[in-house]
Amino acid sequence: MIRNETLQTKNLNIDQLIESCKKADKSAQFELYKRYYKTLYNTAFRILNNSCEAEDVMQESFLSAYSKLGTFKAENTNANSEATFGAWLKRIVINKSLTQLKKINKHEKVPLERIENIKEEDDYSDYSSVKAGEVLKGIQQLKGNYKLVLNLHFIEGYDYEEISEITKWSNQNIRVQIARAKQKLKENLKLKYEQIT
Repeated sequence: MIRNETLQTKNLNIDQLIESCKKADKSAQFELYKRYYKTLYNTAFRILNNSCEAEDVMQESFLSAYSKLGTFKAENTNANSEATFGAWLKRIVINKSLTQLKKINKHEKVPLERIENIKEEDDYSDYSSVKAGEVLKGIQQLKGNYKLVLNLHFIEGYDYEEISEITKWSNQNIRVQIARAKQKLKENLKLKYEQIT
């Protein structure tokens, strides 16, 4: 019987799965979990940098999502339900990850300074030999706020306003943090490549 229910839920689209989850259908909840757990775990891990904490946050996020399914609404009828629902889940995971980060006091503060005009210097260095994996590793090695804002901006795809809303920092401070974080990442990558060559 359980196997038959599992096969049936695999064939459901996201809207059907959500409706089944709202009725506390365990096989639908498990199917939803299977579809999203890797992505959500990776998101939590990039913020927390600890596999056990990321796993806990991911589990808590699913429980929270199941209890809040009634509040989820696709933004418009033409929207891709799968992408909209995935973004909604990701937001829950990011918020829970940030809360956990503050609780465990791992959030190393990088001073926020108000700078009116942020100028990014033109960098004509050749980064074509830098591999994506090395950039991701470089981001994870950054401290505190720098790692957080680059993960949210480049990996999760949030713009400045969205990051400001998530972190409760001003838009100006987000711009400063991202500019500084990119500069620090470039310095670290440049130093690494100078050591290799």
